[in-house]
Amino acid sequence: MSDTSSEMKLLIRLAEDDDDFILGLVPRFVDFPLPPWRKRHECIEGIRKDLLRHLEDGTANDFLFVAEDGDGTVVGFIELQKTQDFFTGRTNCHINNVAVAPACEGRGVGKALMEHAEHWAREHRCALITLAVFPGNERARAVYEAAGYGVDLLRMVKPVR
Repeated sequence: MSDTSSEMKLLIRLAEDDDDFILGLVPRFVDFPLPPWRKRHECIEGIRKDLLRHLEDGTANDFLFVAEDGDGTVVGFIELQKTQDFFTGRTNCHINNVAVAPACEGRGVGKALMEHAEHWAREHRCALITLAVFPGNERARAVYEAAGYGVDLLRMVKPVR
């Protein structure tokens, strides 16, 4: 990636001892209007538990990468999972989580992580890259749409009271 005033040179590597950084970004996953049936603290706790499970135990089909700037400072992360397509049975790559440090927004970190996911998916012969995003996360949705992502399935929810 070229080094301009808004973009930085990045190294994307497998996460190692980056737990504190990764877990510190969890609140970013709910920093927008949530559906009324979702409680912010429950979402944060669920995401935190899921990430902790990966960081502590790891799984054969789950891969966590971090982006470092030129100074070796970690500035973002992406979690990729190999999944099987329900309809075709082919291997897909699912982006389970992607986040950028607030101070690095708009500098190409998220774009570089998404490009890394695409390269990784090609390397692993995945048919599709999938991800889920809350409807209220308009900024992320715009980034994904600009990168060529489109709606495949809509998950509908009705609270049971």
